[in-house]
Amino acid sequence: MEVAPENWINVGGRFGRQFRELAERYTISLHGLSLNIGGFEPIDRELVASIGEFMDEFNCPIYTEHLTYCADDGHLYDLMPIPFTEEAVHHVAGRVKEVQDILGRRIGLENASYYAVSKADMSESEFIRAVLEEADCDLLLDVNNIYVNSINHRYDPHEFLHSLPLERAVYIHVAGHYDEAEDLKVDTHGADVIDPVWGLLGEAYRLCGTLPTLLERDFNLPPLAELLGEVEKIRSIQAQVEAEAVSYA
Repeated sequence: MEVAPENWINVGGRFGRQFRELAERYTISLHGLSLNIGGFEPIDRELVASIGEFMDEFNCPIYTEHLTYCADDGHLYDLMPIPFTEEAVHHVAGRVKEVQDILGRRIGLENASYYAVSKADMSESEFIRAVLEEADCDLLLDVNNIYVNSINHRYDPHEFLHSLPLERAVYIHVAGHYDEAEDLKVDTHGADVIDPVWGLLGEAYRLCGTLPTLLERDFNLPPLAELLGEVEKIRSIQAQVEAEAVSYA
């Protein structure tokens, strides 16, 4: 299971007890919302230290964040795209290193969905690779974000997937999105996963193995049986890819 640590640090009472019960039954991964890794305000070192303590307390193996910024003299409550420039690479990588030094462990960054680019001296995948390599951190691979961006910014999602530093991938997200128009998709996590995204997920497994995978669903929740059906779809794709690997061996 995955939680945003900001929502659960120091939570007590009934919710705290319920969370502890879940953490005893399931592995808990952390996906942050407010680290502001691409921003200019100082890293919230107190928050990062609290996340480290939370990871130790609940034995959380993975902490990831978005390769975006989300604050500027206050929280923006949105995930804003970072310019694809060499200057931004150095800026973000330095902040990632600071976070990793505080935690004493690696973090992962998610390839984000975005709807406009302020400046681009390199491609999106070149930017992602440069940040991850300079910071020496991991990749949270979001296959729905690849699909959404491929429609909105008119590129081939399969070529993009192959261009990413998949050797650094440790975790995968899959989700549904909203069709605003034929050429505009919005990353909402509020709908069923569509076939092209399932196809990208299978291709990702073939390239980097059947990594731990989270089905994201934030609202418009269907009956539990339908939701678990999508979880089973993930397992079936993983089993298919693993069977293919054995047959080729």
